[in-house]
Amino acid sequence: MFVVIFGRPGCPYCVRAKELAEKLSNERDDFNYRYVDIHAEGITKADLEKTVGKPVETVPQIFLDQQHIGGYTEFAAYAQANLVLPA
Repeated sequence: MFVVIFGRPGCPYCVRAKELAEKLSNERDDFNYRYVDIHAEGITKADLEKTVGKPVETVPQIFLDQQHIGGYTEFAAYAQANLVLPA
């Protein structure tokens, strides 16, 4: 499973998404991710809208195996339901 997180500096939800992805990549052999800083890469909201296929108001925008799943809240819910290892 490969996750791409489009975020920006100073965004608390972007930080949370990145931390969750890092935790999952450390716990699971089948999980990897890439964080894309939209400011450093010169990516605009309009560019993201083309990729997502609908208007983008906020970041992060997160893709799971090239499918858009939403922002941090959707990613965290998906991870909790499908990826978190039992304690």
